[in-house]
Amino acid sequence: MKFVIIGGDAAGMSAASRAKRKNPDIDIIVLEQTHDVSYSACGMPYNIADPQRDMERLVVRKAEVFIEKNKINLLTGHRVTAIDHAAKKVSGITIEGEQFSFDYDKLFIATGASPVIPDLPGFDLPQVMSLKSLEQGKQIKDYIQQNRIKKAVIIGMGYIALEMCEAFEKRGVKVSMVKPGPVFLPWLSPGLADVIYEELIHKGVDIYSGHAIQKIEPLGNGVRVVCTNLTLDADMVLVAMGVKPCSGMAEEAGLDLGISDSIAVDRYLKTSDKDIYAAGDCADAYHIVTDQKCWIPLALIANRAGWAVADNVTGTHTRLQGIAGTSVFKVFSLEVARSGLNFKEAIDAGFDPVENSVKTRSRAHGHPGSTPIHINMVADKKTGRLLGAQMVGKEGVAHRINAVAVALHNKMTVEDFSQTDLAYAPPFGPVWDPLLTAANQLVKKI
Repeated sequence: MKFVIIGGDAAGMSAASRAKRKNPDIDIIVLEQTHDVSYSACGMPYNIADPQRDMERLVVRKAEVFIEKNKINLLTGHRVTAIDHAAKKVSGITIEGEQFSFDYDKLFIATGASPVIPDLPGFDLPQVMSLKSLEQGKQIKDYIQQNRIKKAVIIGMGYIALEMCEAFEKRGVKVSMVKPGPVFLPWLSPGLADVIYEELIHKGVDIYSGHAIQKIEPLGNGVRVVCTNLTLDADMVLVAMGVKPCSGMAEEAGLDLGISDSIAVDRYLKTSDKDIYAAGDCADAYHIVTDQKCWIPLALIANRAGWAVADNVTGTHTRLQGIAGTSVFKVFSLEVARSGLNFKEAIDAGFDPVENSVKTRSRAHGHPGSTPIHINMVADKKTGRLLGAQMVGKEGVAHRINAVAVALHNKMTVEDFSQTDLAYAPPFGPVWDPLLTAANQLVKKI
């Protein structure tokens, strides 16, 4: 069997490695348009923050390891431009400009996602950058170092934008954030969003919501970001307005698209063509709470889906349950986490939601170092089922959210969750864990 994989990052290399382990005789060809494979993209903001750390430390495995140790035909610098599913062939061009084509028996599209870049004047200036690939991370880090950047504008206020606020601050760079939308963090409960807002203000970050971006102009060695009723001067601009699935080639090949124009797949990761699979940031998935299609580009599902594709290609039928959208990120001293649905998402999914917010402590009463934890929890009023939770705090948030994820996967009610036997010791939490306190209070509203 000839198994061709387009894309050599999380989903692609997970599938290639697992398929080779399960069937050493399989002929695997991985086509990656860059020279970087298998690296920790999520670690880039923290690496940029430290001028002493080499960006290469984020590489988990170099291409040579896959080629020499795993015997995978990994071809970097090969950009696939077309899929001919009738002829079962892919074609493209190398970085050197040479044409290539490969036949396949099974094809796996793992093309990931790309940054959203507005089609506006000035977004192609050399001072304007985005952060998605390792090469872009190196570019940003080198630019800060070589140009002694003192002032940056971040367009957007999502995960990457907030993480890069801290990275810039640690490098001595003054940050202004701006976005067209009027609400600071619309996906987060307002009370919890306020906690993050105050943390950013305390750290000297200027926040401008509700200002549509009109253009970016050159200004000496720097740039000027021109917005509605606002202009911001800076040495550089980071565009962090989210990402979009790299699904254009799949669409041109006639494959069905799903949520947010991601590639539509079934629970076995098959596309509308039985011999073509897709997974990772370019493909949709099923949400375990709603049982509906969703597009949530996160690292774990990319790796897990890559394994599942390898299983299905090599003859072991593997079906994915779905995802809860569990995520966590750090912004200065705060940990921010979520799993499942927020209140609005629950309404949109057809539930009759009820929510409650609590503020409790990260450690037992009287134990030194205790800090506030803010929790918003959502349930379905008709069934009592837990639908999701969000948490913000200085400690004890990142790993607590995993308990919510497990409860969601098991479709627990809030009352059942409130009876779980969670661990207690004064340095780690109160007798009544913050999640139990949140659940106990929410039960009263159901």
